Amino acid sequence: MHLCAKFNALEAYVDLKRMQHVIALAEERNFGKAAERVHLTQPAFSRSIQAAEQEWGMKLFDRGGRAGVGCTVAGARIVERMRRVVGDWRALERDVLLYRDQQIGELALGIGLFVAGTLLMPLLLDLRKHRPGVKVRAHVNNARVLLQFVRNEEHDFFFGDIRYVRNDPAFAVTAAGGQVGAFFVCKGHPLLSKKPLLMADLAPFGFCVGRLPEEVQSLLIALMGRTPEEGLPVAVECDDLHLVKSIAMSTEVIMVGTPALVSREVAAGELHVLSPRDLPVIRSEIGVVSLRGRTLSPIATYAADFLSRLAAKEALPRTPRKHQTGP
Repeated sequence: MHLCAKFNALEAYVDLKRMQHVIALAEERNFGKAAERVHLTQPAFSRSIQAAEQEWGMKLFDRGGRAGVGCTVAGARIVERMRRVVGDWRALERDVLLYRDQQIGELALGIGLFVAGTLLMPLLLDLRKHRPGVKVRAHVNNARVLLQFVRNEEHDFFFGDIRYVRNDPAFAVTAAGGQVGAFFVCKGHPLLSKKPLLMADLAPFGFCVGRLPEEVQSLLIALMGRTPEEGLPVAVECDDLHLVKSIAMSTEVIMVGTPALVSREVAAGELHVLSPRDLPVIRSEIGVVSLRGRTLSPIATYAADFLSRLAAKEALPRTPRKHQTGP
C-alpha cells in the first residue's frame, strides 16, 4: 500500500513539466542555466526540484560539488527513465496532432460499384498526395456485402446506395445525392434501330448488371410487364465494373449502369444509350452509412465528406443522352 501511495502521489504532483525540470538540471548541472532553459526564475526552479525530491522520497541531486550539481545514483536512474517518458509523451503529442489533422491513421471503407467507378480514384489520389501517412483499405462490392463489414466494425463506413438500410436502426445514414441509371449496349446492337423501343423489348437480350436494390428490380420487372416469379432477365450478375463493360461491348447483353461509368466508352462509340419510351428517370440514393453510436475517426470523417462533396458536384446529366428511337 505504501508503494501504491507513493505512485499516486507521483501522478498527482510530478507532472511532465517537473520531469522536464529534473532533466534540465541533470544536463545543465547548474540551477541558473537549467532555470533559464525552462524559462523559470531560479527560486521557482529550485522549488520545483525540491518538490520532485519530496514526492519521490529520495535525493535526486548532490549540490555544491566542484563540477556543479550532479545526479545521485538514484537520480541518474530516475532521469534516464524520465527521458523516456518525456520522449514518449512528445511523440504522443505529435501523433495526436497528426491524427487529428488526418495526417496519420488507418481508413477502411466499403464503396458500391456504381460510385466506385467515378469517385474512388479521386479520393485515393487525394489521400496519397496530401495524406501519405494514412493507410487505406478500400473494398468495392455490392451494398449487401459491404454493410455487413460496417455492422461488424471492420469498415469505418460504406459509401453507396442507401436504400438497403433506409429502415435499419443499426445504421446512421447521411444522404449525399443520387445518380441516374441507364441502359447501354454495344455498337450495332439490334435494339438501336428499333422504333419505338419499349421496356419489354429488352428482355430477350438479358441484362449484365451488379446487384440491384429490391425496389429497383421490382420497378424494372413491372415496367417490362414481367411477373415477380419471372424476375429480371439477368444474363450476367457481376460486381466487377470492367468485366461488366467488357461483356456489354463484346456481346448483345444490356449493361445497367450510370452515364458517368461509361462516359469514355460512349464518347468513343463503343457503347450506346438505350432510351425506351416507357422508361422513367431512375435515380439511385447515395450516401454515407456508418454504425450508429460509433464516432468516425478524423480521417474517416474527411474521406466521407470528400466523397459526399464529390458526389454532389459530379457533373452527371439529369437524364442520359438519348439515342433517338422514336418520335
